Amino acid sequence: MPAYASFLSKRIFQSFLIVAGIIVINFAVLSLPTGDMVDVMTAQGGGADAGYAHQLREQFGLDRPLYMRFLSYVSNLVQFDLGYSYTRNMPVLDAILDRLPATILLMSTAILSAFAIGLLMGGIAGKNAGNALDSLISLLALIGYAMPLFWLGLLLLMLFTIQLGWLPSSGMKTIGMQGGIAAQWIDVMRHLILPALTLTVFYLAIFTRLVRSSVIEVSELDFVRTARSKGMSEGRVYRHHIIANALLPVLTMLGLQIGSMLGGTVVVETIFAWPGLGRLTYDAIFSRDINLLMGILFLSSICVVFTNLIVDLLYCWVDPRIGLY
Repeated sequence: MPAYASFLSKRIFQSFLIVAGIIVINFAVLSLPTGDMVDVMTAQGGGADAGYAHQLREQFGLDRPLYMRFLSYVSNLVQFDLGYSYTRNMPVLDAILDRLPATILLMSTAILSAFAIGLLMGGIAGKNAGNALDSLISLLALIGYAMPLFWLGLLLLMLFTIQLGWLPSSGMKTIGMQGGIAAQWIDVMRHLILPALTLTVFYLAIFTRLVRSSVIEVSELDFVRTARSKGMSEGRVYRHHIIANALLPVLTMLGLQIGSMLGGTVVVETIFAWPGLGRLTYDAIFSRDINLLMGILFLSSICVVFTNLIVDLLYCWVDPRIGLY
């Protein structure tokens, strides 16, 4: 038990260090000498005289020394104050929380689907390494991995919306939708299919290839050969020895892909007009809303750090030896 407590405390401490680094980087970006929030606001308003710009900098505290602004920035973050979005006329945190559920729904659907199906397909390919089934699964995984997200999204949109008319093209729900909770939930699921499928295909390819290689590698280890030599059935060997150990690198990849998927949501949510953080990030970039963009980057980074902490704990649960290091 002390070993697990030590492992947990180390991971939590590392997470705090990463968060501290993210805070410093975010502040550094906000403080770049190429222009501040006032420059953006005055440029969008068609320009302003120097006196008005100076008044705005005093109002926002941008005329204070750098270290005082940094302390104020950290103090605000501790109080969950990410600033104010002047393009949306609302606090940054409120704007993010308004879009967060849609992105969580999209990402959780895509990552869980990719993980579950990839575990199945990769396991089948690994158990049948070298035969036609393995070649087929590997080829499909390679195609899925090589396919650009934006191209796949547009292809699915053309096929299932324009050509077949089976699924809606954009948004999260039908405008003016009437009906009970079940009908509204079904409507959301219909809107979710295309963006979730677009994200799933790419990450399914990654997990399939990784599980396949892990299963093949673990199958050749000594303890697996020993289990087979003792007369254990191939099914038991696979369930109790191979797949449990093959999951370790997959869990590591799962944590790493969360950050990558957040980047992918910007493309997918823009294509399908899905009202999540990805679309909000796109809008913040093009409206030059620095406060909103930095708030999204900060909270997204926190989510990635927290997810990787959970994955580390799962890793320790799957292989208890990890807790000893």
